[in-house]
Amino acid sequence: MTMENRRDRMTKKHAEHKEPARLKTEWVVIMAGFLGLTAWLSAVLLPWAGHRFSTSLEPSPAFMEAQEVPGWNLILVNPWNSLPESYQVPLLDLGSGEKIDRRCYGALQDMLDGCRAAGMEPLICSAYRSQETQEQLFADQVEQWTSQGYSLEEAKAEAGKVVAVPGTSEHQLGLAVDIVDITNQMLNESQEDTPVQQWLMENSWKYGFILRYPNGKSDATGIIYEPWHYRYVGVEAATQMYEQGLCLEEYLETREVLP
Repeated sequence: MTMENRRDRMTKKHAEHKEPARLKTEWVVIMAGFLGLTAWLSAVLLPWAGHRFSTSLEPSPAFMEAQEVPGWNLILVNPWNSLPESYQVPLLDLGSGEKIDRRCYGALQDMLDGCRAAGMEPLICSAYRSQETQEQLFADQVEQWTSQGYSLEEAKAEAGKVVAVPGTSEHQLGLAVDIVDITNQMLNESQEDTPVQQWLMENSWKYGFILRYPNGKSDATGIIYEPWHYRYVGVEAATQMYEQGLCLEEYLETREVLP
């Protein structure tokens, strides 16, 4: 072997030896750059994220006090019992502008999924309502009765049978939803014959919801029969009401927890 050949062979071996070391060095540089970028993003974006969502993660003292009310899921709101003073609802968006108390959000989604899995098409047409929204709905209903010749007092009395007086609506609790069948979106007794309502009346209690204003219970609830209005009370209470044929007022009387 000539000296020149020996030199070429040694140069090649040296190059082969250096190649893994070079790749290792490049890998270290890349990882260092990645870690540096991660640290920068953490320093810049996390404080912003914390600021952006701080209002939802840190509820006000008034909200925390409201949530300490025992049996929040069984709070009674009807024509004779107004919404608790300063009550605040921890809301979650359902889409299409509708919202609900976050504590029953999962149960509601499970119920709707179950209904859809059975081949139905439920549609939420109303959920949480603010005081202002309820006032407008009630005023519209009063106007309909006064336009028919009723006095203001008579119109308010009739309107209250269809739309809750502001401050006495379960929708203001954030625990109630009006659900209709997509093939029939009328809020009248024809709802009871739709596949969606038949499924919900038979199964809603399994998810902690009750048909809040059943047929034949208007004397107890103060509200007309509404085969579309469902209220979250929790699985235990809903099961007992379903099995015993009770509305919420009757159930609370058996527990002696009425205000």
